Amino acid sequence: MELKRLEAVIESVLFTMGESVELERIASVIEHDAETTKRIIHNMMDKYEGEDRGIQIVELEGSYQMCTKTEMYDSLVRIAHIPKKQVLTDVLLETLSIIAYKQPITKVEIEGIRGVKSDHAVNKLVEYDLVEEVGRLDAPGKPILFGTSEEFLRSFGIGSIEELPILNQEKIENFKQEAEEEVQLSFQFTDN
Repeated sequence: MELKRLEAVIESVLFTMGESVELERIASVIEHDAETTKRIIHNMMDKYEGEDRGIQIVELEGSYQMCTKTEMYDSLVRIAHIPKKQVLTDVLLETLSIIAYKQPITKVEIEGIRGVKSDHAVNKLVEYDLVEEVGRLDAPGKPILFGTSEEFLRSFGIGSIEELPILNQEKIENFKQEAEEEVQLSFQFTDN
């Protein structure tokens, strides 16, 4: 292999591993002896240092690791403190409402109410830490039960689930009747 190709392989190994890699392992990957490999790596270290780059290769007791240069830490701290924007779409809000009012609830029950698959919505709500696993249903397959989290309470400014707005009972009955009618219609179509 030509030198540029060897450097590219070493760079990709160090980047992908994300931790220190022993000289012997790197040497075996590029199929060269340890001394030649060490010279190539030190040459790469000098290049990174000479160029105005944000990364460097450091030597740690016979191992090498790709790291961020220390002068870049301030920039990394600034980016780490920028909160990731979480968007609650209509689908997520609908799913979150179902979970909040019906908890603990399984994904199958959520899908029964919504009438569509809800894997993505539930997974996003878990990722946003608004919903969490609160147990398992004592049924075949032990489906996961979901409920709202403390972050949900903080985000919506309520102290407990009991503080959720009370739904108009007449509207609830209308929704139930509409849902039952839709289920009946869907069974009629599947039976034909």
